Amino acid sequence: MKIAMALFATVFLTLWIALLCLAGRREWVSAAFGKILDNMVRIDKLRLKDARNAQRLEEYSGLGRKVMGLFYGGGSQKEIKKLEQQNEALQHGDMKSVSIFTIPGYVVQRLFPTIRNSPMRRGLMEKYMELYGKKYADRRTDALLAKVISYPMIGIPAAMAVGVVATALNGTSTGAIVVVVGAMLTLILAYAFFDEVNDNLKKRRSAITRQFPNVVSKLALLVTSGMIMNKAWRETSQSQGEELYMEMRKTADELDNLMEPSAAYSNFIDRCNTKETTKLASAIIQNLTKGNAEIGLLLKNMAHEAWQERRHQAKRDSEAANSKLMIPTMLLFVAILVMIMVPVVVNFTGLM
Repeated sequence: MKIAMALFATVFLTLWIALLCLAGRREWVSAAFGKILDNMVRIDKLRLKDARNAQRLEEYSGLGRKVMGLFYGGGSQKEIKKLEQQNEALQHGDMKSVSIFTIPGYVVQRLFPTIRNSPMRRGLMEKYMELYGKKYADRRTDALLAKVISYPMIGIPAAMAVGVVATALNGTSTGAIVVVVGAMLTLILAYAFFDEVNDNLKKRRSAITRQFPNVVSKLALLVTSGMIMNKAWRETSQSQGEELYMEMRKTADELDNLMEPSAAYSNFIDRCNTKETTKLASAIIQNLTKGNAEIGLLLKNMAHEAWQERRHQAKRDSEAANSKLMIPTMLLFVAILVMIMVPVVVNFTGLM
């Protein structure tokens, strides 16, 4: 068994090294681009975190503000600057920050074009289009598949190598356990990459739905007061720094760059992909040539419906939370019951 595991690990490791040697400029550039996109996502998250902390600090004043500033006042400017410098270095060809562990995954995708046409990749593309837009979806998908392909090619042989050592020291059963556990952890890690995409998508949709009533209410107020739609959209997008507002800023930037309004709002629909944002952008597209009176009335009705739906959703969430609390409540009741009954039964047994 030791020989079989050692041979298997050697074959996989040799294959990984061979694929790494086959990597050309295309793979290194793709890996560098993937690293840049990861850094950009990290920067956006840090800025969003800083914006939320600043918003929380606004709720305090005086001494309370100074105390809470210890928790929320620390910004992420240093980390953001470091990531921006890393991106600048990558754009100038400095590949020091690129991980070689993912490079074989890019090579496999080049050698086997069927991977690019697989249903799994198309599904990932659709999710990444919603998360990061059409511009970056293809690169993000390639980066994820590179990780999913490369890491098992390293993780499983590493588990087998450790298994060989464990077999020599503690016997065959211990080695087998090490190999199985190591392989399972590697496969779980690969699955976690897919699950992270689904989790991010779910959280994003939930956040956008939660922020929508405030957005549409402000849009309705600005438009009915006489402001043109594009300016009202820009004003609303700059009022906060959360997910929906950031997507609105992207649309405002596209409009400032003279993109057709219908195309800009269609991109907004694709990126957000919730029924509320689709309804809002579709209404704006349909009323581009009409005055503010009609779109203002539509936005007012939409805001009223959004707040009603938010109240209903809050009620549903509270009911779901109550049902989830039933199990820990029952467990606590049983624990208290045991704590009361055990001394009684012990005393009763002693009297007998």
